[in-house]
Amino acid sequence: MKISKLKIKNLFGISEFEADGKSLELLGANGTGKTSVLDAIRLALSNKTDREYVVKNGETEGEIFIEFDNGIAIQRKPRTNMTDYKKITENGKEVQRPEEFLNNLFSRMQLNPVQFIELDEKEQNRILLELIKYDWDLSKIEKWFGEIPPAVDYSKTILEVLHQIASEDGFYYQQRRKINGEIKEKKAVVEEMVRSIPEGFNAQKWEAYNIGETYSKIENAIQHNAKIEKAQEMQDSYETKIASFKSEKEAEISKIKQAILDEKTAQNTKIASLEAELVAAKERLSKIGENEADKIKAAEAIFEANISKYNEELKAFEPFLNEKKINVQELQDEADTANEMKIHLSEHQRMVKINEEIDILTEKSEEFTNKIELARTLPAQILSEAELPLENMTTDGSIVLINNLPVSNLSEGEKLNLCVDVAMKNDKGLQIVLIDGVEKLSSKNRLALFEKCKNAGLQFIATRTTDDSELTVVEL
Repeated sequence: MKISKLKIKNLFGISEFEADGKSLELLGANGTGKTSVLDAIRLALSNKTDREYVVKNGETEGEIFIEFDNGIAIQRKPRTNMTDYKKITENGKEVQRPEEFLNNLFSRMQLNPVQFIELDEKEQNRILLELIKYDWDLSKIEKWFGEIPPAVDYSKTILEVLHQIASEDGFYYQQRRKINGEIKEKKAVVEEMVRSIPEGFNAQKWEAYNIGETYSKIENAIQHNAKIEKAQEMQDSYETKIASFKSEKEAEISKIKQAILDEKTAQNTKIASLEAELVAAKERLSKIGENEADKIKAAEAIFEANISKYNEELKAFEPFLNEKKINVQELQDEADTANEMKIHLSEHQRMVKINEEIDILTEKSEEFTNKIELARTLPAQILSEAELPLENMTTDGSIVLINNLPVSNLSEGEKLNLCVDVAMKNDKGLQIVLIDGVEKLSSKNRLALFEKCKNAGLQFIATRTTDDSELTVVEL
């Protein structure tokens, strides 16, 4: 789709300008109307302009008419005192939704390639990456990563998408950082636990250990040892005990005799003081001591009973006299150790659980790492399969280099040449490029640029600033 007829009247600084379907180079000094021709064409196609005044000074109506070789025609008449007029037709019939119709015919870079230089680096890279043709959709992303990675702008180019996925600001990187932080914290907790748990701690042993059984052994051992001690004590103190019983007997007899003696003394005293009761006292005196033998006999019986009872008690403990004492302290130490180890059991079990959590988190972190690495390596695979749109263009998926240099490092001529290359990649239908300022190129490079456009089948209109005071139109 190329221009076959162009007519401009009273627009910007142009009184009247006409051209046919040839490529043109517009020459002249500043203010001769070179750029006005390009701005008029842009106005016709986009219905937009950066200029404040559209209609030529002193006029009330301007006009731009473009006829294309495929039957499409555009006529616009900007007016100062009434509504602008427009008519867009295709094969003589007015089209529906004309602005939308026209927007689908061209790219903004065609109408103003030099604008590319004025964009920031991020936008330049985006436009250049958009030129890479690679067939992909979300199903391919899901096939690569096993899911649709979140927090990604999928309206971008595939290389930009992969760059977002692999980015440090991306979901995978942030999640991995978060998980690695959790792993670090949990490992620190485990290290602290290891320091508190005895070296060589056998969790299985102490978990199965029956401490109640040990305490039962301790109790039985204490009772057993007490019986041995009792038997030994009774044996060792036998003579002493018998002597004690004998002393008790003699003391009792002495007590009895003393009591009788005391009683006799009391009665004798009473006889002396109570002569009147002498007969009675003598009678009582004769009776005192009648049961002395019985009482002594009773004391002897108690003595014999005590000896018999003690012998029976000693006999009960005699089996323990040859028994060996059980080491209660060893059992107590074992029980104390078991108690201490069982205290560590819950901490050990918690440590095992945390280690299991660390393993799960590590596996997840490695999964994110693999996906990040995949996003970093896929661009090379894609670029090996895709056809790069521009000669000497390379990219890592985020930054585009031309001749191994970023766009900002190119010369003015190289930048202009790049702008035209980008504009030439339009596949919307319009085969026209508007090039403003080719004086930035050397004669050789300018002619090479024109030849490149011709070989690509493009119609172009270029402007070149010269010292001529009049606008000169060169058909190419």
